[in-house]
Parts: sequence; C-alpha cells; structure tokens
Amino acid sequence: MSLILLNETQQEIRRLARDYAQRELVPMAAERDREARFDRSMVQQMAELGFFGMLIPEQYDGLGLDAQSYLLALEEIAVGDSSAAVLLSVHNSLPTQMILNFGNEEQRTRFLPPMARGELLGAFCLSEPEAGSDAGSLATQAVREGDEWVLNGTKAWVSHGNEAGVLLCMARTDAPGARKGSKGISTFILTPDLPGFHLTKKENKLGLRASPTLQIVLDNCRVPADRLVGEEGRGLTYALGSLDHGRLGIASQAIGIARAALEASARYAGERKQFGKSIGEFQAIQFKLADMATRITAARTLLHTAAAAKERGEKVTRYSSMAKLFATETAMWVTTQAVQIFGGYGYVTDYPVERYMRDAKVTEIYEGTSEIQRIVIARETLAAAIANDGSLPD
Repeated sequence: MSLILLNETQQEIRRLARDYAQRELVPMAAERDREARFDRSMVQQMAELGFFGMLIPEQYDGLGLDAQSYLLALEEIAVGDSSAAVLLSVHNSLPTQMILNFGNEEQRTRFLPPMARGELLGAFCLSEPEAGSDAGSLATQAVREGDEWVLNGTKAWVSHGNEAGVLLCMARTDAPGARKGSKGISTFILTPDLPGFHLTKKENKLGLRASPTLQIVLDNCRVPADRLVGEEGRGLTYALGSLDHGRLGIASQAIGIARAALEASARYAGERKQFGKSIGEFQAIQFKLADMATRITAARTLLHTAAAAKERGEKVTRYSSMAKLFATETAMWVTTQAVQIFGGYGYVTDYPVERYMRDAKVTEIYEGTSEIQRIVIARETLAAAIANDGSLPD
C-alpha cells in the first residue's frame, strides 16, 4: 500500500522502472562499483525506455511526464543502482530543465530532442575547486570576442563530465575590476568538441563509484555567442532555480538507497540465526527496522508533497530543501543501521549494505550540503513569516 495516491500512468512508470532496475541494474551493481566502471549499455537501455526525456515536452521528443512520475521512477532506479540514478537525476533535473526554461527556441530545438532520446547526455558545471557552497564566488571568466565568448577556468565535481555531450556551465561575464557578485554570472551551453575544452582529473570516490566525476579545464575555450542561455548576468539565478528541482531528484535518490538498505536488512533479519532464532525476532532489531521504515515513509511523503506543489506552479524552494535535507539524512541514518544489523557481514563487500552506506553519504553533500539546506529553509521560513505577519503557510 502506498500513502501517495498514484494515477494509472504513475503506477505504470513505477512498475516499468522497478522491473528494469531489478532485472538489469541489480545483478552487476556491485561489480560496477568495485571497478568504478560506467556502463554505456545502461544509457541505451534507459534511452529506449524514455527515461532521459521524462520531463521534456513531447514536442521535443520527450515524454512530458509530471514531476511525481519522474521521482517515482528515479527512486526505483536508485534501489537498483544509485550510480545509475545520478545519471538520470542530473540529466533530467539540471541541464535539460535549464535549456527548457531559460533557453531560446533555437537552443531548445537543437539540444532537447537528442537529449530526450539519450543521444546526448547532460551535465552541470557550477562548482569550482574554490567555489562549492559559495557558488557566487566562482572565478571562471567569460570574455566576449566578436561572435564568441572565450572561457577560462576550472570546473569541479562534474558528474558524467566525460560522458556528456551537453554541459551547462556558469561563468563570470562581469569585468574583473568591476565585479557584480552573483549578478555577474552567466550560463553557457558547452559541448566537448569546443576548442580549449579539456577533461582532466577523474575523482577516486568513496561512493557512487560507477558514476564518473571529473574536473574540466577551460583554456581559452571558444564558445559561439548563440550558446549564451537567457540573459547575461542571470546565470546563477537560473542555476539556483534549477537546483530547486534537482534537490527533489537527490531526495528521491536518497530514498531509493535507504529503501534498498531496509529491504536487504529485513531479508537478512529473517534469515540470520543467533541464540537459536532469527535475529528479526529480537526487539532490538525490530525497533531498528520500525524506525528505518518510518523515516523512509516520512521522507517519501515530504518529497511527493513538494513535487505536487511544484506541479501546481507554487514556489518550492523551502520544501525542496526540506525534502533534500530530510531524505538524505534519513538515507545516511538508515544505511548505518543496516550495517549494524548485518554486524560484521555489514562491513564487508560480500553484502551490499556497505555500498549503500558509502553511496548515501554524498547525498548529504552534493547539490547543496545539509548545512546549506538548513540555511535555505531558515531564510525562506523567516521571509514567509514576515510576509504573513508572523504566521506561516502550510
């Protein structure tokens, strides 16, 4: 039984994603993690199922689904392999949505159809080695030269940077001697064929090892002027607006990781015998399972409440941060409990819960740390209280 009321299409999307994940992703997930190997065959498989175009309108070859359908599918993919879920989350939530919402019609017509078909994967280039949570301090510089922009700088933590065909990159377009802060940042559409575009360091990560993370160096990278997205100086606004949606995707990914850990723990508790009976008969284990299940259900309910508000056209900055914060901290807590339930076996690679715990950790960090989410929630809550004479909206 689900606490979330699903229509027939949403139920079918969830079934489709669950069947695919259990059939194709689960069997090789541990091996891909062990080898830190990105599997291109997944791209073709998920493209055929339409997963790369879930949020892209039909006129651009997408499925035009609602946010809740997308999040349901993403959770199922994360249960199977959270590294695969990263690919879908970044692609669907950030580059495609930025082009759709802020690009011009020529950009939408050129890039969205192949992105919807999975022929071009999308990536997001905001963070830099010295600009993480403080995105407004990024230093990558773009200078206009005739019909081109020339970009110089280094982008860090670019998920699937070596696999992407379309990368949304934020760079400064204000002059070094006349900085405008966050209002001096613009967004550009990069493709890896541009002169001066260089893939460099591939990170050796604790978790999500089958999802490649790269540094990208832009060395006099020449970008056609028609690759500027929207208005000059509005790039950080576009990026942060897209992160409202992206954080819902991270929340869904975290819920999927937590659910995989709970399901593995429940099975193990029924099978593992100690003191003459299954450990699931002991109250200490039962209480852990009860708390794990409760937190996951609460996180999912918060997530889909936020998604429903987004579908109604409401501002969801506060709620997306709440969903991201609660779901990711739930995932870390649940996976830690799972390792404890497995005992010594939870600490070795023979069982998947150690991988779930490693994968869960970064969800508290990327697309805004838990600390940043608390700042956003507090700021939005105070602003809402002031606007409503001290009372808060639901």
